[in-house]
Amino acid sequence: MISKVFIYVAIIVIAIAIMYVGIRIAFGTFNPFFIVASGSMIPTLNISDFVIINHNIPFSNLKVGDIIVFKSPGSLIPNEQHETIVHRIVHISTGIEGRVITTKGDANDGSIPYIDYPLKEQNYIGKVVYVIPKLGLVTKTLSPPTNYYIIIGVIMITVVYYSRIGRREQQK
Repeated sequence: MISKVFIYVAIIVIAIAIMYVGIRIAFGTFNPFFIVASGSMIPTLNISDFVIINHNIPFSNLKVGDIIVFKSPGSLIPNEQHETIVHRIVHISTGIEGRVITTKGDANDGSIPYIDYPLKEQNYIGKVVYVIPKLGLVTKTLSPPTNYYIIIGVIMITVVYYSRIGRREQQK
């Protein structure tokens, strides 16, 4: 009986691993999933919208109007880490330093220095290719520790279910 449970759990784990690796290869990045955290892109993107990015689209192929995810070149708060931002490309220039992009949130009045520009290739994470409205609310709900409780609960229910089936088969 335990062997059946083990086989089902192993199949599920292997399927998730294959999907995870497949997604990473298809989208060319370790994590192609991001949640919009601010209202800077309203009305195009809203807070808690789920965006999927593709890093296989080269920095050199980006054009004005594309929505990208990037690490800010600086921070407005001293000694803070660079922020991950989702904004639209509004200007592209080529100079001595190579290609430089300026972005802006659709709801913002203008581009913010060291947040929206100067973006170079090392800041680029990926181009937004899919948007799933409000799915970020689900992922926020399922963040640790809630997701651990759900996983443990599903495993416990599976074990109890299959052990009862095993007892019924033994009683017959």
